[in-house]
Amino acid sequence: MKATIWHNPKCGTSRKTLAILENLSKVDVTIVEYLKDPPSAEKLAQLYTDAGITPQQGLRMRGTDARERGLPDADEATVLAAMAAEPILIERPLVETEKGVRLCRPQDRVLEII
Repeated sequence: MKATIWHNPKCGTSRKTLAILENLSKVDVTIVEYLKDPPSAEKLAQLYTDAGITPQQGLRMRGTDARERGLPDADEATVLAAMAAEPILIERPLVETEKGVRLCRPQDRVLEII
């Protein structure tokens, strides 16, 4: 099975999720450091749709100015454009497999799509 993780190596939850993936011998993991290589607004829209959540639910509030910018109440296109332009606004980690996508908070949610 292939899995792609949108990863921030400075985030403990992201590191724990990656460790789960790497410890499963049946999983071929692709790591995308999304702060260096951010996904497009279109890719984010697809990930959130596949995860069954809204872009607002995938918005990182802690340590960002998202609330001050009114992003929690903004329309989806505005939120996605802001995330693509400033990937620090993306809550992490997102993991995609052929079984679906999960925002892995807590990290054990990754097991739902393995």
